[in-house]
Amino acid sequence: MARLHRMLESVDSGLTVPQYRMLAAIAQGGVRSAHLAERLAVRRPTLTALADGLVAAGYACRESEDGDRRVVRLHATDAGRAALARADAAYLGRFDRLLAELPHPERFVADLLAVGAALDARLAAALPPAESADLASTPEKSPDPQTEAVP
Repeated sequence: MARLHRMLESVDSGLTVPQYRMLAAIAQGGVRSAHLAERLAVRRPTLTALADGLVAAGYACRESEDGDRRVVRLHATDAGRAALARADAAYLGRFDRLLAELPHPERFVADLLAVGAALDARLAAALPPAESADLASTPEKSPDPQTEAVP
C-alpha cells in the first residue's frame, strides 16, 4: 500500500493526495466535517486545515445545515469537481501502465473498491445511528477502471 501511495504522490495532479481524498469524498454530496475526519482517518485539526485550503482554492464550500447552524457540511464546487476530474486523469495515466501488466485489472480495481466499502461499513457500524446514516449517504466513487483512477 505504501508503494501505491508513493506512486500517487509522484503524480503531478494539481492536488495533494490528502486534498484528492477529501475532494473525492465530498464530491458525492455534502459531508459533516466530523464524519469526514473519521472516514479519511485524520484528526479534526488536519481535516480543518485541508478544508481551509480547498475552500481558499475555490474547490469546496462550507454550508450550515438547515435547522442547526452548528452542523457544517463540506461540498465540492464545480471548480473542485473539475480539479478532481483532472487529478483522476493524471492518476489514471500513471496507473495505466501498472494495470496493463495485471492479468485482470478490473478485478484489482473492484477488489480495492470492495476493501474501501468494507472499511466504510466498519466505520458506520462504530458510529451512532444518525451519524452512520450520514456516512452512508456519501458513497465512495465507483470508478470505471478504464476511465478513472482509484482514490
